[in-house]
Amino acid sequence: MMPAHRHWAQINETGFVAGMRLLFWLYRIAGRLPFRLVLYPVLGWYLATKSLARHASKDYLRRVQAACVVCHIVAPRADLLGVLKHFSAFAESILDKMLLWGGLFKTQDVIFSGKTHMQANMQSQRGGLLICAHLGNLELCRVLSRQCRELRITVLVHTKHAKAFNRLLAQLDPDSQLNLMQVTELTPAMAMLLAEKVARGEFVAIAGDRIPVSPNPRVAHATFLGASAPFPIGPYVLASVLQCPVYLLFALTIGGRSECHFEVFRDAISLPRKRREQVLAELATAYAARLETFCMKAPLQWFNFYDFWHLSGIKNDSR
Repeated sequence: MMPAHRHWAQINETGFVAGMRLLFWLYRIAGRLPFRLVLYPVLGWYLATKSLARHASKDYLRRVQAACVVCHIVAPRADLLGVLKHFSAFAESILDKMLLWGGLFKTQDVIFSGKTHMQANMQSQRGGLLICAHLGNLELCRVLSRQCRELRITVLVHTKHAKAFNRLLAQLDPDSQLNLMQVTELTPAMAMLLAEKVARGEFVAIAGDRIPVSPNPRVAHATFLGASAPFPIGPYVLASVLQCPVYLLFALTIGGRSECHFEVFRDAISLPRKRREQVLAELATAYAARLETFCMKAPLQWFNFYDFWHLSGIKNDSR
């Protein structure tokens, strides 16, 4: 029986982070192989006690499996072993985040794709909006933005559900919080602040795959892995306010190599009053299609451990 549905922001990852804290210090002493050997008892506990995450992972893997069959791609398992591997990929991602902020990650080995257009805008001091996803390790771009003076990124986050992990990152490097901006909803004052950043040639990053933290989230529906799912309209509304170039950003690891993929999404976004709902649906659909493509490239690296599709009954925003 499926557990009661909960919003992603209600899911507490403190226990998992506590285990990762110990495993991180093990890695520093002995390396990644011992880390992986000790990791599985931690994952076994997580698998046994976190039924919501377990069911959500299995449901997601089933959907990926069905999509892989259609595309003739080798699919991940959709059983408990597959869920264990999914959790393991999440743990490896958390370790990499800690290594990044601890100065132990080889950032020079990262492969970049599609950033030529962004570089041209950076040289002309024209900023933009980056729509990202909970796929792979986005901390990589935050660290790299500190190393590349031209690439300045402010990440909009809702971090209340992950205070333990953010405290851990802050302990590894106090600068880990400097380019974060906590947001519950977009206010006129915040929009003005972000517009000033973009006008200075900076970039603002916002997730496109988690709905807002509110009783009546404003969403648009799009098909994702074979079923309708709610996607936030916030990124597109913000883009229409900022009137700047919009990019998609996906960061993942393939074959042991970290990759950052930048894609031009729209030169600018306009939301005509009479076609607002239609345009928002078209934008959400376009984003969902690209997210699905990258999920198929690295299916175990999409880390939304809640029932992503259960809010399909929420009405589209029509204001």
